[in-house]
Amino acid sequence: MRLIDTHAHLDSQSFSEDREEAIQRAQAAGIQIITMGTDLDSSGMAVRMAQKHKLYAAVGIHPHQAQRYSDGEKLDDDVIPRLEALLGEKRVVAVGEIGLDYFKEFSPRDAQHVVFRALLGLAQKHKAPVVIHTRNSEEDVLKILAESKTLGVVHSFAGDAALAKKILDLGFYLGVNGIATFPKSGPLREAIKTIPIKRLLTETDCPFLAPIQHRGARNEPSFVEDVARVVSGVYGMGLEEFAKITTENAMRLFKLG
Repeated sequence: MRLIDTHAHLDSQSFSEDREEAIQRAQAAGIQIITMGTDLDSSGMAVRMAQKHKLYAAVGIHPHQAQRYSDGEKLDDDVIPRLEALLGEKRVVAVGEIGLDYFKEFSPRDAQHVVFRALLGLAQKHKAPVVIHTRNSEEDVLKILAESKTLGVVHSFAGDAALAKKILDLGFYLGVNGIATFPKSGPLREAIKTIPIKRLLTETDCPFLAPIQHRGARNEPSFVEDVARVVSGVYGMGLEEFAKITTENAMRLFKLG
């Protein structure tokens, strides 16, 4: 069996003592990893990890970090050149994690919008898929994506069937993670049933959102199998078949070799 954790944060300090071991556990289980950048430094780290361990990387700026790179009117001059250089590196497959977050608003909305639009423009220029974060910001995110002419995945999907349809109508994939395994996530599992299996990706969002089987522990890429085990049951199919289809989905979207 082969699975792909399409959204990991291996740059997190929670992996500082056993990062290589966590990667090895996943690879020994036949799990490939795409690790995300959330700012310029972590994007660089993601690329280096991908090249060292034969993973894949995405480079971008998370909305929480937006105010570090924009005054709300324009993007700092060095951001695009630095990300563009990283995007040209081997094993870099997407622009992400990018988007809008109105739940915590660690960055002002105007700065978030400047960064989001600029990085969508970067992705469009290079015909790269995007990895989208949205929390309490779906209306604005969908409007901007509709204008951007980009494709990619809305990760950590936790919405209803109506929201799933809006995302699917834009041509995007949906990423599901440990949230789908939680006892209180029955409505999410019902929404997942409406998503065509060929538009679904598996992820962990580690070190966050550990599946219920590991609740209270740090999440890691090898736990994507626990996500797949639960979600394959939602579709009424075996784990092997589910893994094959979702892996093919990720390979198609991110053009993985």
